[in-house]
Amino acid sequence: MSAKEKAPMAAVGSYESILPFKAIGLDVVVLTGENEGEIGHILNKFARSGYAVLFLEEELFVKYRAAVDEVNEHNDISVMPVPNQKGSIGAGLDAIRRNVERAVGMDIFGEK
Repeated sequence: MSAKEKAPMAAVGSYESILPFKAIGLDVVVLTGENEGEIGHILNKFARSGYAVLFLEEELFVKYRAAVDEVNEHNDISVMPVPNQKGSIGAGLDAIRRNVERAVGMDIFGEK
């Protein structure tokens, strides 16, 4: 990828949660009860398509943690949790803590 090209970013979640991402030009996938079960396929599609960052609604990030970890481990995409309109449930800080611990071999943030 040349310096002038930018890797695309996307957001996945409920309509209310990802609407702001659509407003700033990110690619979005609205999840509903009917297509929520396809989350693994959706994550892999973005990863294989060269996306750099995928913002995933926190509740989905927690619920589908195994699929998120699989995609993060085997691809160059970063799946990042974002809070929904109800507020944060702490998944973002937990994800940062786990990634830093994996990178440096210890929890540098101290006690949980």
